Amino acid sequence: MKKLESREDIEHLVNSFYTKVVKDETIGFFFKDVIKVDFEKHLPKMYSFWETLLFGQISYKGNPMAVHFPINELEAMERKHFDRWLELWKSTIEENFTGESADMAIYKSENIAKLMAFKMEQARKL
Repeated sequence: MKKLESREDIEHLVNSFYTKVVKDETIGFFFKDVIKVDFEKHLPKMYSFWETLLFGQISYKGNPMAVHFPINELEAMERKHFDRWLELWKSTIEENFTGESADMAIYKSENIAKLMAFKMEQARKL
């Protein structure tokens, strides 16, 4: 199996992941119905986000948390949604890649999912 080691690998990973996401019964509706994601704009941001996190290439500029709060106001983003996001992400990595960066992508995604779920839940209580 291939190591996760380049921007091209990240693009393959992200594209494969979102192919699953839009078909998913648990979270796909967020992307298709709630916010109607423009994937031509969204995917390059995700490539840069993961390239920044995994390879230290500072190509991502933005605040992922801030982007999710308005979505959470439209439709509650619950722990089960983040758990499913994480499940799809991890399975996509495991199907395609191996090595230290693949492991790091899983580790970082677990932290992201936990933090996002917590922050979205707290925002709904306000």
